[in-house]
This record gives sequence, C-alpha cells and structure tokens, in this order.
Amino acid sequence: MKLVLSNIGPDDADRVARALIDERRAACVNLTPVRSVYRWEGSVHVDPEVTMLIKVSLDGLDALVARLRELHPYDLPEIVVLDVDVERSLGAYVQWVRDETGRAEL
Repeated sequence: MKLVLSNIGPDDADRVARALIDERRAACVNLTPVRSVYRWEGSVHVDPEVTMLIKVSLDGLDALVARLRELHPYDLPEIVVLDVDVERSLGAYVQWVRDETGRAEL
C-alpha cells in the first residue's frame, strides 16, 4: 500500500478525486485545504490549494500516477509517493485499499 500526496487548486480537487475513485485508481482520497508558499519561475507565490492524500495498492501505483498526471491541471504537478508500514497498519484497512483498487498486492 502507498500514500500519494498531491496539491491541487481548489476548483479542480473534487473533479480529480472523484475521477480517481470512479476509475478505481484510488481507494480513498482525503481533501484538506491548505495555503502553499512556494517559488515558481523565479517568483514567490502564496496560493490556496487542496492537499490530496490518495490511498492505493502497490500494484495500482503506476496506473494511479499516470492517470493523476493526465487529470492534474498543473504544468508540474506535485506527486510524492510515501511508503505505508503495512505490517503495523490495520490489516483490514490495508486489505480494503487492495480490494478497492482492484489489484492484489504482493
């Protein structure tokens, strides 16, 4: 199981999250409003964004990342993949993520 972190503009967050769920690319997407401060093309920006915390099986990761890149409106989308300690996580939840993304994790 993996946790994928991606920030996106508020106007696009629901659309992208819903597509990932409808297409079974993700088991769950949490949407949390944030304010991001970053440098882009030589200027400092402060913008409202939504952090997407996306749960996916290991076997479904590549398909999720590819689809997220297609759906994401940013020129350079933030896509950060985090490991999940499945040994210490709730086993039933890990299995649910595997089942919802339609793939068996090795």
